[in-house]
Parts: sequence; structure tokens; C-alpha cells
Amino acid sequence: MKRVELTPVALIEMAERFRALGEPARLGLLEALRDGEHTVSELVFATGQTQANVSRHLAILHGAGLVTRRRSGVYVHYMVADAGVWELCDLVCHRLRLGVDAMRRAVG
Repeated sequence: MKRVELTPVALIEMAERFRALGEPARLGLLEALRDGEHTVSELVFATGQTQANVSRHLAILHGAGLVTRRRSGVYVHYMVADAGVWELCDLVCHRLRLGVDAMRRAVG
């Protein structure tokens, strides 16, 4: 991937996205959205979080540009705005797994 110049505005936007990703509850919501769009009620059921927490975390993810929403009657459906977020999550998980495997080899 080609290196992108990080302007001051880009740095601010990147930091906002990383802050949004820095909460396990929000990562759980993104994981629940991996298979497609869901309503708040469906996300409450899928994650075990309260409706208030799901709504609050979705607002943060939406503000950071990580999820989008569409209204259908009385329901609001949320979906991931850019599937590239899973590439980032998968990369971090892979690196964590490599670290654990290396530690196991070192310990014995």
C-alpha cells in the first residue's frame, strides 16, 4: 500500500477513528455488523449490551465515520461504512497472535 501524506486534518480524523476503536464494546458492535446491517434491538441481542449503551456507542462510531445508518419506518439500520475496518482489526489480531505464539515458544 502506498504511503499517504498525513496532513494535520488527516491526523485529527485518524485519531478520532482510533479513539472510537479503542473501546471493546464498540469493537463488539463492529464484529456484530460484520455479517450485514442490524437494528439497535438486534445489536442489543447480539452483544448483550444494554440499549442505552448500544445507542451511545453507535453514535460514537457514526461520528467517527465507521458506521452509517438508514431509516426504514420506525427502525434505524446500522452498517459498517468501510469494510476496510476489518482489515485493520484482522491485522491487529494477527499481530497479537504472533506475539502470543512467540511467547509460548520462548517459555517452552
